[in-house]
Amino acid sequence: MTLLRTPFGSTGHESSRIIFGAAALGGMSQTRADSTIEQVCAAGVNHFDTAASYGASEDRLHDYLQDHRNDIFLATKTGERNGSAARKSLERSLERMGVDSVDMIQLHNLVEEDEWREAHGPGGAVEALFRACDEGLCRFVGVTGHGLRIPRMHIRSLAEAPFAAVLYPWNHNLAAIDTYRSDVAALQRRCRSGGIAMQTIKSIARRRWADPEQPHFSWYQPIEDPQPLRRAVEFVLATADVFLNTTSDARLLDDVFRAASAFDGTMPDPEQLARDRDALAIEPLFDGDRFEAVRP
Repeated sequence: MTLLRTPFGSTGHESSRIIFGAAALGGMSQTRADSTIEQVCAAGVNHFDTAASYGASEDRLHDYLQDHRNDIFLATKTGERNGSAARKSLERSLERMGVDSVDMIQLHNLVEEDEWREAHGPGGAVEALFRACDEGLCRFVGVTGHGLRIPRMHIRSLAEAPFAAVLYPWNHNLAAIDTYRSDVAALQRRCRSGGIAMQTIKSIARRRWADPEQPHFSWYQPIEDPQPLRRAVEFVLATADVFLNTTSDARLLDDVFRAASAFDGTMPDPEQLARDRDALAIEPLFDGDRFEAVRP
């Protein structure tokens, strides 16, 4: 199984087009986590993405990182907006993972106006995290987000600070929303002009769970049928400079890896994608209003 690698923006790192969404480790035992990490590395993934809020994810990475820190691009996230709190969050993440630094710290889900203003303001998280880079605790700062408003918010963030990467939802169902597709296109143009890496999430999202209170491996219901899943992965990878972050449902990792390793660069037939949306009753996870909020 071979995964393509491409420059991760202007960071100088050649990252696998598939990034391991380490939220999958959050609820696992250490034994199960170790097995999953071995599976991910065997597939050729060399870029891990975790967060302070992903349950025990950072703890589960600790043992692997003691011997393999230099084998991967390591990114984590903080949901704090105040500078002092963001610094403490980063320091706790380093302690939990047993590392001296991460390659990238990201502001997690920076979309709400009041949070955006606090993070970017004097004494805010943006200022603190770039200072942490100067001190060697991280190499780069990125920004992430959910919902239909996030491409426009990312463009605002990129006008304020030299972020190395953005992360946003992207799949063929979201691309069918004219305004969102247009906003993503504008964000992509901005990123390409500045050498900013583009990460995507929710590539194989199907819909929200009918009963969200029941235990699940992912907060959304994923596409599980192998052929529609393969086409969903191909849709994202068909944009050559975009990265795909894996779902937190680790049962589907091998299907994603197989789809990515067999990908020949061709965009799936749009009519077939439309048939997939109809056959699986795929629905948007976000609507710009009532369904914007998600779990951390």
